[in-house]
Amino acid sequence: MRIATWNVNSLKQRLPRFLPWLDERQPDVVCLQETKLPDDALAELVGDELGSRGYQVAAHGEVAWNGVAILSRAGLDEVVAGLAGAPGFPHPEARAVAATCGGIRVHSVYVPNGRVPDSDHYEYKLAWLAALRDVVAAGPDAAVVCGDVNIAPTDEDVFDPDAYIGQTHVTPRERAALAELQAVGLHDVVRDRWPGQRVFSYWDYRAGMFHQDLGMRIDLILAGDPVAARVQAAWIDRQARKGKGPSDHAPVIVDLDEAPDGDIGPVVPPPTNPVTKRGAKKLPQA
Repeated sequence: MRIATWNVNSLKQRLPRFLPWLDERQPDVVCLQETKLPDDALAELVGDELGSRGYQVAAHGEVAWNGVAILSRAGLDEVVAGLAGAPGFPHPEARAVAATCGGIRVHSVYVPNGRVPDSDHYEYKLAWLAALRDVVAAGPDAAVVCGDVNIAPTDEDVFDPDAYIGQTHVTPRERAALAELQAVGLHDVVRDRWPGQRVFSYWDYRAGMFHQDLGMRIDLILAGDPVAARVQAAWIDRQARKGKGPSDHAPVIVDLDEAPDGDIGPVVPPPTNPVTKRGAKKLPQA
């Protein structure tokens, strides 16, 4: 089984890239974030295209913002839209959907950004993560949490820790909340497979960040023990971030039981001219 997760940053805008990517990579289960479409509009946009490819769809969306979905060719049962116990800001947002696919409980999540450390939105982010932890802890061990968690787990998951001083995504409280989620029995399968490697999944559109490989790893697949034991390959599909009209995120792909492309990670294809010197670049907004 091939499981993928991708923050598409507007499915409507990404459609010319998304459908060819589906045909090329042939994932069995796809978790999407930032679809930015209500459910009826998503069905109208891609329902026929996905159906003809054998995918069932569970979506939880809203107009213009957020939005998550699960596409599955491995079954789609026990669908739950939303996240039990999660706070709103101030109203509940479309940030989580779960379903059972091929015997695995799959969660597609788009964690709140946090905006500014210690702000109201930052506290919302932490409370939302606590609700996610509780939901996953109450579920089966055969589970995956896939999506944009808006947290770089460690300093090796950003191009330069010094560039992120004072920013969200790297603060101790965020990382502690992510660690508490993982403590229910989840494995960061990309990092487990590629310890110490330079691996990013997000690059800002501005300032040539992608071409210099100045990114972050904030898109994760976290797997419970029964799923993690089946992993044969885990990698970032950097090819999908290249070219015309890409998302600012790349898909993360995990192969269970067999790896059709071999164990080809961690980043495919690898960057050709990364800037690795610390202090050489700042964040575009800094």
